[in-house]
Amino acid sequence: MTYWAEFFLVALAHLLAVASPGPDFAIVLRQSIRHGRAVAIWTSLGIGTGISVHVGYSLLGIGVLVAQSELWFTIAKYGGALYLTWIGIGALRSQPVAADATVANGTPPVPEQDVPSPRAAFVTGFLVNVLNPKAALFFVALFVTVIQPTTPRWVQAGYGAWMVVATAVWFTCVSVFFTKVRVRRAFLRLGHWFDRVMGVLLLALAVRLALTSLH
Repeated sequence: MTYWAEFFLVALAHLLAVASPGPDFAIVLRQSIRHGRAVAIWTSLGIGTGISVHVGYSLLGIGVLVAQSELWFTIAKYGGALYLTWIGIGALRSQPVAADATVANGTPPVPEQDVPSPRAAFVTGFLVNVLNPKAALFFVALFVTVIQPTTPRWVQAGYGAWMVVATAVWFTCVSVFFTKVRVRRAFLRLGHWFDRVMGVLLLALAVRLALTSLH
């Protein structure tokens, strides 16, 4: 039996979900403009790795139990909201950058000591994705309604691997686009106000996340 038809449904649903604006996109955008290409790409890899967590518990059937538990859903959504709030407040406290700061590809317009390490950027992307209960609900719904129970586990794992790679590639492409010199200059004309706008956006996403209902 071939599973290509099912795979295309999974890939399409995932593409629509990953391309829609949300916490993942917001954090990659901020990392791209504020910290440069390397940090943004490491953040993107963290987001992609976070997908593997959702895939893992969905494959094990744990996701259905978690998705039906008010307690675990509440813990996840408030954990995610608090993390986004912490990042948002940091963005709101952003200071002006020197007028002669470079905006070359891959070069951050902030002091070197303020640039996150690759590990820190990776962890940021990972946590933003993993602590998003909407992502959890999406993957549970995907594995329950789109993927048939008779589909072998190794095939389902293949779907999951595709979604991990596709997510990382998508946000890496977003990182590359927003770190192009012309694009970054357009955003950086707003100076530190851009970062503060991103802070407000992240806080708004945190509130939205906190108000998310299980049903």
